[in-house]
Amino acid sequence: MNSPDLPIRAEFVYDPAALELGYTGQTLYVNVETGAVEARPVTEEMKRTFVGGRGFDLWLLWQAVHDATRWSDPENEIVISSGPCGGITQYPGSGKSIAATISPLTDIVIDSNAGGHFGPYLKFAGWDALELQGNATEEVIVLINGASGRVQLLAAPPDCPTDTHALGHWLNARFAESENERELLSFVTAGKGSEHSYMGCLNFSLYDRKRRDLRYKQAGRGGIGTVLRHKRIKALVVRARPFKGDSNQPADIDQLKATGAEMHREIARWDPVQNRMRSRGTAYLVQTMDDYDLLPVMNFQYGQHPDTPQINGDVWEQRYTQNLPDGCWYGCTVACAHAVDNYEVRTGPYAGTQVIVDGPEYETVAGVGSNCGIFDPDTILEINFYCDTYGIDTISFGTSLAFVMECYEAGILDRTMTGGLDLTFGNSAAALDLLHQIAQGEGFGLLFGKGVRKMKAHFAEHFGAEPAFLEDIGMEAKGLEYSEYLTKESLAQQGGYGLTNKGAQHDEAWLIFMDQINNQIPSFEDKAEALHYFPMWRTWFSLCGFCKLPWNDVVDPKNAEAEEPAKIPHHVENYVEIFSGVTGREVTADDLISMSESVYNFQRVFNLRLGKGRREHDAIPYRSAGPVTEAEYHSRQARYDRQLKEWLGLDPEAMGVDEKLAAHRAYRMEQYEKLIDAVYARRGWSADGIPSPETLRRLGIDYPEVLAVVKAQLPE
Repeated sequence: MNSPDLPIRAEFVYDPAALELGYTGQTLYVNVETGAVEARPVTEEMKRTFVGGRGFDLWLLWQAVHDATRWSDPENEIVISSGPCGGITQYPGSGKSIAATISPLTDIVIDSNAGGHFGPYLKFAGWDALELQGNATEEVIVLINGASGRVQLLAAPPDCPTDTHALGHWLNARFAESENERELLSFVTAGKGSEHSYMGCLNFSLYDRKRRDLRYKQAGRGGIGTVLRHKRIKALVVRARPFKGDSNQPADIDQLKATGAEMHREIARWDPVQNRMRSRGTAYLVQTMDDYDLLPVMNFQYGQHPDTPQINGDVWEQRYTQNLPDGCWYGCTVACAHAVDNYEVRTGPYAGTQVIVDGPEYETVAGVGSNCGIFDPDTILEINFYCDTYGIDTISFGTSLAFVMECYEAGILDRTMTGGLDLTFGNSAAALDLLHQIAQGEGFGLLFGKGVRKMKAHFAEHFGAEPAFLEDIGMEAKGLEYSEYLTKESLAQQGGYGLTNKGAQHDEAWLIFMDQINNQIPSFEDKAEALHYFPMWRTWFSLCGFCKLPWNDVVDPKNAEAEEPAKIPHHVENYVEIFSGVTGREVTADDLISMSESVYNFQRVFNLRLGKGRREHDAIPYRSAGPVTEAEYHSRQARYDRQLKEWLGLDPEAMGVDEKLAAHRAYRMEQYEKLIDAVYARRGWSADGIPSPETLRRLGIDYPEVLAVVKAQLPE
């Protein structure tokens, strides 16, 4: 490994721990402000209760912060972990890194996950988790060298780039002498956009041997990249020791191999005739969502558009330039991580440069594309590249842009307020100008980069906008912008966004097809059960280092014969086998849910500790539940009129549009409140959304400091 010849501000020498049953037994603490670096033990209690990944993140962050800590305070941490199963190569989707911090968008804990190599390499360098605390007084690089057993805090020189694609090449040149060394390096970076916005993302690198270049996966949600750059961390660099398929030292490698081999056969047989993830990745969803009126169009007003074929999965499959399967971790045969090579940048500081554009993923295509009325693939690629290299979450950027575009067309904004930008739907040039403004920290981009919630407050206070209308159309919950699914006809998915711990993100519960299309969960009790099981199950992936796609995006048809096919029980059994095969901990499917329930409730209490986490904070914008404007109503008038008859016994022929809208609003919001009641009861929470002491005791998280937070919230 090259010596980077950079000033060393702190150094820590360690013996890389030998892995055993998926754990190294220690975590790494780095304070970039004081220079303190130390190893901390992983206790049996941590492993039993918090498992790893997101669980370790939350537990370590809880110990680090105070009740009044905010995202920019020195004591706020970024914590990164992969979980005990992270880094195995026998089962697809086992390379996730999970990051957590206090979010600048939500002011509560945010967790976000990414593919790439950093999480597994961190483990192979000897660490189960990394804690980053303090706000540095100069730009620094944190180097974790598992080969030499050294952790160094290095001063970044003035010529060190900030934007991710340029910084990655700079880091490779200084830390790797050969391609073999590059394959054992991974970086976490952000970019200039993270410095000037609250929606900064983390970019996790992987060295693509086929392309002989770096690629990146994003932990996008909630502004973790903003926290990284506020701490003046230019990059995290990990150098792993050489590893093999048994480097996790699993309890039963043969069990892992057998379970994985069966799953690989299933993927090879069924992916080509189901979602074709190996050839088109998550972009396959674009046309599917449009077909079912679920694709967000023009700030979630509509669910489909005649121009959708211009940006659907067929288009991206033709654009992807690597014919071999692309995975973001070794051994993943789903291999959905596609990219466009040799894309020539058209705008901004890198115009004329040829780059790799990773993706675009479904969320990006829908977010910066259809939701903003943009149906040009080249514009989507351009925005995708710049969001990634600037370190800006494409979901928050797209949903925020759709919001301001509707405000512009509604007359709330004009050119004098936007600094001359014509933010009508579909204006690609203005969208890109705004993106570059964010990165430069200038113009309307400075306000825009604060996100939807803070823009709503500003528009009402300074531009005279009607607050109620802004609340209706500003698609955020808890301060986090909605990911890209239309939920008007799925009460369960409305809960899947509003009743999350972190805000409106689909990785806790994606229930639209079960609820709206297949009518598998018709009653409030059915929906509440789904909103218990699926968030807990998806939480479990984040504890262990797994991607969810192998669970539900490739399914053997025999699953349909199961009693509860939506839970994909034969894949659940796979994960039971994999977890016990790695950790030696014999478990059942119910045990996996219980693990997640402990961590999930702990995160809810964490929100309470930070001043959020009650019923009022689980509210959703009305557009998530029903039509706000006359135009929305008219776009589905037959459906909405029929619902008035069937649900309320009303005669729509005798009603004006305003009356119809009001009737829908009253009914739909009443349904949402009833859903909240049912979900809270199922989760063992009070009517105000507070986990009961009995629930905490049942889950084994009745620590005195946790109980104290809950008891302070409950009535005497």
